[in-house]
Amino acid sequence: MVASASSVHLSLDSLGLQRNGRWLFRGLTWEAPRGRVIAVVGPSGAGKSSLLACLSGQLAPTEGAVRCPLVGGAVPPAAGRARFGVVFQHFALSPNCTLLTNVLCGSLGRHPWWRTLAGFPRADKLRAWALLCDLGLGPLAHRRAGEVSGGEQQRTALLRALFQEPEFILADEPVSQLDTYLTGRVLGLLRQEAREKQRTVFCVLHDPKLVERFADHVLSLDPQNPGGWKVRHLHHD
Repeated sequence: MVASASSVHLSLDSLGLQRNGRWLFRGLTWEAPRGRVIAVVGPSGAGKSSLLACLSGQLAPTEGAVRCPLVGGAVPPAAGRARFGVVFQHFALSPNCTLLTNVLCGSLGRHPWWRTLAGFPRADKLRAWALLCDLGLGPLAHRRAGEVSGGEQQRTALLRALFQEPEFILADEPVSQLDTYLTGRVLGLLRQEAREKQRTVFCVLHDPKLVERFADHVLSLDPQNPGGWKVRHLHHD
């Protein structure tokens, strides 16, 4: 499956990753279109989290490359890595900082170092507060991250990534600790980011019903056949 050249946002060029002597995936070649939600699926050990790490440049592939026409050349040049907002499976929040501060930290790459010495700009605080309220976290905005539940931390981690204003959102199981209602809110928000702001979302999901409802494309990995990856298009347009 190849998108038209004008819509390509991220190119995977014969991408392969080997860990502990075993190939997780190999020969992965695909052109991901801009402004779409791509569900990354597969059984445990298939390399889903590792694939996201390769896309963001946190993990070097064994072979092949990830190329981004937007930032030029292979990902990531130093300036390109900041274009990826990552929602880690284990959240990676600052436990002693408030939820509001954790979300605001997503904007650090957009300000000169001296701008936040006396605190974040008021406009950023108001916007971060609005995002927290939108996901039901307003009353907890001034609680420390280490004092709230896993689901509340998970939503905060997502908002921090969105506050970064990235070109790409890489979300590793972003709804694993959420109930049905909040799962719909979070995945709906990711889909809105893709549609309205033309961000491209790679999202590890396990529930086939959620994949069918929210994703535009499905990238399937097979641990028994590293070269047997598949991309399927879902007709939501």
